[in-house]
Amino acid sequence: MGKRLLCFLIIGMVIFAGLQFLGAAEGPAQAASPKPTTVRLSEVVRSVFYAPQYVALARGFFEDEGLTIDLSTAWGADKGAAALVSGSVDIGFFGPEAAVYVYKQGAVDYITGFAQLTRRDGSFLMSRKPMPHFKWEDVRGKSIVGARKGGVPEMVLEWILRQHGMDPAKDVEITQNLAYTSAPGAFQAGVGDFIAQFEPTMSQMEKDGGGQIVASLGVDGGEITYTLYHARRSFIKENPDVLQKFTNAIYRGQLWVARHSPEEIAEVIAPFFPGTDRDILVKTIRRYKNQDSWNLTPQVSKKGFAHLQEVIEAAGELKGGPVPFEILMTNRFSDKAATAIKE
Repeated sequence: MGKRLLCFLIIGMVIFAGLQFLGAAEGPAQAASPKPTTVRLSEVVRSVFYAPQYVALARGFFEDEGLTIDLSTAWGADKGAAALVSGSVDIGFFGPEAAVYVYKQGAVDYITGFAQLTRRDGSFLMSRKPMPHFKWEDVRGKSIVGARKGGVPEMVLEWILRQHGMDPAKDVEITQNLAYTSAPGAFQAGVGDFIAQFEPTMSQMEKDGGGQIVASLGVDGGEITYTLYHARRSFIKENPDVLQKFTNAIYRGQLWVARHSPEEIAEVIAPFFPGTDRDILVKTIRRYKNQDSWNLTPQVSKKGFAHLQEVIEAAGELKGGPVPFEILMTNRFSDKAATAIKE
């Protein structure tokens, strides 16, 4: 073998070894970059009412925390709670009445609320006919397309009726057996004199001439722990870092919504509502903002939870008395988020 060829071979081997060394040196650094953790999240329904969540998703706040969100829609708190209890999802977003029911049923691995998004009912009451001077007494003797029995939207409606001197079982007729997605269609087809439903459905129906929004259940029902993120006790114990990162992202979404206009929020969340007119989104967001629907932090309200159980008890759905806040709710993650997030 000639000296020149031997020299080329040696140089090639040195270069190859150097490349191998560099690759080995880069390997650990790449491996040190953690793989995103996938969190299976189930939301109770798809509504503009949950705008801070969609902002957190759209603006990458979860990704910033190293989380990938696998989002599904349960279309009902009962279904969402069942999915959470079964372990088919990691976090369930629904009303905390479900946590109360699960605990009352004696579940060992019961569910705990750890971050609050909304602080009022998100429903509005629509009249089939224009009623510019509406008062709640006007529903006496009428029929209302309500919500599922035992769910917070239905119980808040009944609580408001009682506050205005009416017995929901005698003074009005409430339809409670319609699925959330089919109730608006039933109303448009002639069922009921009134309907209680979420946005943006109500504003779209109003725009289409299907009725007039005459009252806000959020305003008249008062502050309440309405929609919370929940996890099983075992998941909280085993995955505190995941829940802290999740809560941090939600908090950033809440801050962003609080500091931006309805027009800016609509622009960000529009992909979650394909087919919904932008003016409807803006109108809906402004309506929720004006009535102070969203928490400014993920902290779960003790006052709101007490009112929730008052509403459940008035509906006859709370057996054995209220459950202490400390058993079913925790603010350990929201407190840390408030300290860590300085935007």
